[in-house]
Amino acid sequence: MKKVLFASTALIATASVAAAEVKFSGYGRFGIGYLEDRTGVVTNFNTGVTTTTTTTTASGATNTNTNTGQTTTNTTTVSTDETILVSRFRLNIDGIAETDGGVRFEARVRLQADENAGNGEANAAGLNGARFSVIYGGLRVDAGNVAGSFDNLANYYGNEPGLENFIGQYSGVDYSFLGYSSTGAGSNAVFFQYAVGDFAFGASYDQATFGLNGVADSADRWDISFTYSFNNFTAAVAYGETSAIGDVVEKQSLAVLTLGAEFGDFSGTIFVADDDVADDALNGTAYGLSAAYNVGAATTLTFAYGDGSADNDTQQYGIGAIYDLGGGASLRGGIGQSKAGDGDSRLRADFGAQFNF
Repeated sequence: MKKVLFASTALIATASVAAAEVKFSGYGRFGIGYLEDRTGVVTNFNTGVTTTTTTTTASGATNTNTNTGQTTTNTTTVSTDETILVSRFRLNIDGIAETDGGVRFEARVRLQADENAGNGEANAAGLNGARFSVIYGGLRVDAGNVAGSFDNLANYYGNEPGLENFIGQYSGVDYSFLGYSSTGAGSNAVFFQYAVGDFAFGASYDQATFGLNGVADSADRWDISFTYSFNNFTAAVAYGETSAIGDVVEKQSLAVLTLGAEFGDFSGTIFVADDDVADDALNGTAYGLSAAYNVGAATTLTFAYGDGSADNDTQQYGIGAIYDLGGGASLRGGIGQSKAGDGDSRLRADFGAQFNF
């Protein structure tokens, strides 16, 4: 009996291993990045500092020592190098299991390392918060560190020029929606999506509790989206709200409409949004567009423009190019301008290589 039991246990264990899968995927990129008037936090040396040290003896007497010309260190924000090395390493680790009935379970964590964009130094890699998924047919439910309806919305990001994708048609949006965090814990939330034929519906809910004068108050976020594809077009609309926190933070909301189209070597997107946030100088209509055009078999040109009607909205525009080297590798670069409100425009550009694995 023991031999039969051991054999059965071994068989079950083998079957479990066969039904499970661990996958690795991601990409690496590196190159040169330029940002006009770049600033960042750096170590600061204060020289010529006078320090005073006072000690008390056992009898209660005090001794005071004064040191002049000492050096102390702290941190400060200063102008840094405008041209730096830029890089990213991203590794997705996915655990996958599927039941006999076709229900797929997934869990993902991401390991990512980027440069410090402020001072040009390297950052260490770290794991983010986990995301769990259940998928069956056209139904998908994510829990944990999830992307909400806006982050998942078709054509929300459009075509983003540059190695670092630093220009976006969405630049005029100031609402803080539920997004997947690549380097942090993210929000512990739920996202639901159901797709059938050319139609898809999505929704997310993020529960949050704050204190207001020592009493619990909620500032939950929720959003919904609808997507419809027809011929060469994809239209999508999404709406979301964040609850108010008493009279301290008012209710906030965002509505977005996107339209994308593909015609042979050309693809383009149109973006329109309306956000209502706590800062009146950021309330208003955001709008933008983007495009991509394949020049020959290996080269793609990209363009994006984004702006908003609010006083302090961010305006961005720029162009980029991608040259496919084959095997998942490409050369990428872009150049563009960015300006917040009535502030000065800042030129930004980058160039480098990206390889997928």
